[in-house]
Amino acid sequence: MKAVGLKRYLPIDNPDVLLDVDIETPVATGRDLLVEVKAISVNPVDIKHRKPDRSNADTVEDPPRVLGWDVAGIVVAVGPAASLFRAGDAVYYAGSIVRPGGYAQFHLVDERIAGRKPANLGFADAAALPLTTITAWQGLFDRMGISQSGADKGKSLLIIGGAGGVGSICIQLAKKLAGLTVVATASRPESAAWARSLGADHIVDHTRELAPQLQAAGVPEVDYLFCANAADRHFPAFPVIMRPQGKICSIVDAPNAADFTLLKRKSITFCWEAMFTRPIFQTPDMIGQHDLLDATAGLVEAGVLRTTATSNLGRINAANLKQAHRLIEGGKVIGKLVLEGF
Repeated sequence: MKAVGLKRYLPIDNPDVLLDVDIETPVATGRDLLVEVKAISVNPVDIKHRKPDRSNADTVEDPPRVLGWDVAGIVVAVGPAASLFRAGDAVYYAGSIVRPGGYAQFHLVDERIAGRKPANLGFADAAALPLTTITAWQGLFDRMGISQSGADKGKSLLIIGGAGGVGSICIQLAKKLAGLTVVATASRPESAAWARSLGADHIVDHTRELAPQLQAAGVPEVDYLFCANAADRHFPAFPVIMRPQGKICSIVDAPNAADFTLLKRKSITFCWEAMFTRPIFQTPDMIGQHDLLDATAGLVEAGVLRTTATSNLGRINAANLKQAHRLIEGGKVIGKLVLEGF
């Protein structure tokens, strides 16, 4: 089958960084689905696992390593223990970081982390959703314990990185399901307009000091904070801008110099969200991601949530994936980048 893989971990400007390759088509066993990949989207985690560092500088992957953890496609075969889907079903999912990725014509995924594709979306628009939706949903509702049914309506949430992939879903879930007052960070007119179009009540510029801007917006302290970007830059402001007994969820690493004792005086909760935890560790509640994606499909079909795909870069091949990686590394992508078909 056709795929895009890497043999070595290289900078994006190296001509051999991502390669068009032919690899063996996998076979579905256990609870796996074999999916014909129709569309994918690209995430910062793809770049993180492609870039060279001290741990992989001398590594040569043979066969080539396939990245990519956002897929929409058609089930073509199921493992003998699979029961949730049948051949012909349209699915979408984020896959597992410890298994080969979705930059390929066919891909294996455990059915417990796959959901039915929203019926009103094409494959490209659906592929934009899984990884970011799971991340935002788990961060808001599972980690910080915000009510999905509006019991926390009127409380405030600050999203750092509001126009990115995760932030774009986080705004919608927080506004449409939880009924929160949403403050999102954005530094450019176009990213601010995007965040507002998704439901953000206030915009603050993450390149400037946060506390004075929140004060000016009439939200001097927030109940919840979702950090999707630049925790190292903003962590010193957290003890100031958080309300006593507030909750912070981060999907990015905290700085090495972060002094978490500064959160103690206000009894601020700090938690992590890593959406690959369930599939990596085969947790007993792993099927929760299947349920979450099915629920999301229903919300999309009902018009509550919308896709965050903003740019379709064309066919799934090495040249177009290099462009996607280059754009994400540039740090100015709004929403999600998608690719469709081989």
